[in-house]
Amino acid sequence: MFQNIANGPGWKMDGPMLWGYFFTDESPERLELAAGELQRAGYRVVDLFEADAEDGEDAYFYLHVEREEIHSPQSLHERNTALYAFADQQGLASYDGMDVGPVQASPR
Repeated sequence: MFQNIANGPGWKMDGPMLWGYFFTDESPERLELAAGELQRAGYRVVDLFEADAEDGEDAYFYLHVEREEIHSPQSLHERNTALYAFADQQGLASYDGMDVGPVQASPR
């Protein structure tokens, strides 16, 4: 992934990037509790939303949090491992992975 980003959009992955992390559950209340824990750990809550359910599927919800961080492949693996454990400890259906983008400059 790091090499693909360097070859594609050309972002400098050795500096701060905006990392987004996603969790799912059937209960928005459980996700709200998890969001509070993640905020206390320095994450920003971006959104908590209901996913589009297919016919016959039960409703489920996503929690999206983000944090500016610098990661290497190893530190990202460690972060993902910790977030899988966090989801398990919180009784969430899943830690659904992450995304990354450049840190946007603040408007003046």
